[in-house]
Amino acid sequence: MALKRIMPALLFDGRALVKTVRFKDPRYIGDPINAIKIYNEKEVDELVMLDIRATPERRPPNFDMIRECASECFMPFSYGGGVRTVDDFGRLYKLGVEKVIVNTLCLTAPEIVREATRQYGGTSVVASVDYKKRLLGGFQVHSTAGAKTKRGLVDHCRFLAEELGVGELLLYSVERDGTWSGYDLPTITEIGRAVSVPLIACGGAGSITDIRAVLEQTPANAAAIGSMAVYQKKGMGVLINFPRRDLILDEAVGEPA
Repeated sequence: MALKRIMPALLFDGRALVKTVRFKDPRYIGDPINAIKIYNEKEVDELVMLDIRATPERRPPNFDMIRECASECFMPFSYGGGVRTVDDFGRLYKLGVEKVIVNTLCLTAPEIVREATRQYGGTSVVASVDYKKRLLGGFQVHSTAGAKTKRGLVDHCRFLAEELGVGELLLYSVERDGTWSGYDLPTITEIGRAVSVPLIACGGAGSITDIRAVLEQTPANAAAIGSMAVYQKKGMGVLINFPRRDLILDEAVGEPA
């Protein structure tokens, strides 16, 4: 069984780290470099950083900042935000980014994502899928830049994996973001049964029990944590934090015997 992973998912607004609730009201957290240094000491499995303002503001990735982050990061580093061209992918990889995460680009220019997976390999490209419930049932897939698709959630995930060739999906529940209410286990399970690529569950982690649940009870290969990685506890102040791996994972979720 593949080793299950746990990773901080950090949100960047172009100036500093922030944390949102249901993708709204970003709250200042701190400097990304300081956070990365702390996560190095805590030996986290991977690190995800998403620039949530780059695409809406129509600006490219902050390559200087990404270079600095990648040079400080002792674990695999994934970045998303503002990626618009195949050249952007290549430049990010040269800076030390292991996986490039794309969302809006999958909706507005999927041919660019397909070409990136062809040139650099699917395992180096992650598609982020932001989704929320529709009033009349089902889910709406969209991006913070306002792009949408008419495909249903499961069909969109199949499209990303089978047609574009991405190597991993980051499933991000908008409604659970920053709520500490637990992962969307039923939806993660449904998507896991429909696609063959690894899944990263994101949105809602509020306890070690939540992390264990998504890794043991669904096909998710990884759990991304946001609030738990930057706050002391729900309703308390900022503290760059990471739960001890030995308190979460055991043989049941893929640790070696």
